[in-house]
Formats: sequence, structure tokens, C-alpha cells
Amino acid sequence: MDVPPASLVAALVLASVFALRGGPDEGGGARRFWSRRRWISAAAGVSVAYVFVDVLPELAVQNRTIVAAAGRSALFAEQRVYLLALTAFVVLYGLQHMVLSSRAQRRGAVVERGARDGVYWLHLAGFTAYSALVGYLLVERAERGPATLAVYVLAMAIHFLIVNHSLSEEHGRAYRAGGRRWLAASVLAGWAVGATMPLGEVTFARLFALLAGGVVITSLSAELPDDREGRFWPFCLGSVAFAILLLAAG
Repeated sequence: MDVPPASLVAALVLASVFALRGGPDEGGGARRFWSRRRWISAAAGVSVAYVFVDVLPELAVQNRTIVAAAGRSALFAEQRVYLLALTAFVVLYGLQHMVLSSRAQRRGAVVERGARDGVYWLHLAGFTAYSALVGYLLVERAERGPATLAVYVLAMAIHFLIVNHSLSEEHGRAYRAGGRRWLAASVLAGWAVGATMPLGEVTFARLFALLAGGVVITSLSAELPDDREGRFWPFCLGSVAFAILLLAAG
């Protein structure tokens, strides 16, 4: 199998996002950048635009692949790709719910912020698998051409900025000391598996559906109002601007 060299470059770019500082306790330009909540909202808007303008239309295409392979008479043949997207959404939402439930304990100093407790490891494991999936799909994106790969990398890089900041905000020193390295390594590991194990059409369709559900919940959990206080207009601007970019690229 000939692996497009651009896919390796893309994997390195995405992995490097996790080297950026983005937590509330970190100083310098990154702290000033992320302390302005509007930038997180804009990044979430970009991710959501990517889902609605690019990912969901492709899910419909991938659904036809799954239906053709399974046969229309198969149980829930027409809904399988969307059920996979829902599965990823629910699993990552469950992880986020566990983190929110444990936040009160950390605030009450029952669990020290930055401690490597069970919630931390489970949260990290979920996003390690998610990051590996993003890396795994890079080879297929590269095979579709430079424009497809560029859009995917840009959208996922901005998306990973949200993930990096959110995990640093939630888990503090524990994540910054080692967690971000696991996520960076998982992107490269995912790419390596994708480069050595060619994706069948049905396998790609299923994995792409999981990615779609993951992007939706991760973006919305970073933006929807809680004590983080989302910003509507930056979110709107980010989504509109990236939607226009996607339409122009398509």
C-alpha cells in the first residue's frame, strides 16, 4: 500500500496541537489567548460547521455503502451509520457527565485538582481512543486529494485545541504533565495503523460515523452554557466563516 506522505505530515501537525499550552493555570500568550472565552466559542463554531456542512452530508453517502454491504433487508440497515454516530455521542457525553459530577468534589478539596484519579484515567482513555480515530482516518482523507486533507486537518486541529484546553482545564497538572503526550502519541499511532491496514469502504463508513458523533458532543460540551459561559457571536462567526470556506472548497 502506497501511503501518501502528506498524511504523515498531517498526523505530525495534529499531534503537535497537544504540545500547545492552553490551561487556566498556564501563563504566557496561551493563557491570554484562552482566557478570552470568545476564542473557544469561535473554535467550537468551526467544529460544528464542519459537522453540518461536511460530515453529515458524507454520512449519507457512507450510509449507502453500509446498506449495500448489509442488504436493505438487514435489521436497521438504513439507520446503522446514524446509530454509530449516536453511540459515539452518548459515550463521550457519559465521560463528560462523569467529569462534571466529580467537579464538585475537586472544588471541595476532597479530590485535589490535578490528581490522577479514576475519572481522570477514564476521561483520558476516551479521548486517547478518539484522537487515534482521527489519526486513523488521515490516510483515507489524504487519498482523496490535498483539498480534502487540508480541510480535515484544519477542522481537526481547531477541534483538538478545544479538547486540549478542556482537558487541561478539568484535570490541571495531571493532564499537562503527561496526558497531552498520550493524546499526541495516539494520533501518530492511529495514523500508523491506518497506513499499515488499508480501510475497507464499510470499515471507513463505520469509523467516520463514530467521528461525527464525537465531534458534535465535544464541540457542544465546550460551548453550551454552564459555568464556562459560552459566547454566542464568536460561535456564530466561527461557524459561518468555516461553512463558507467548506462551500468554497467543495
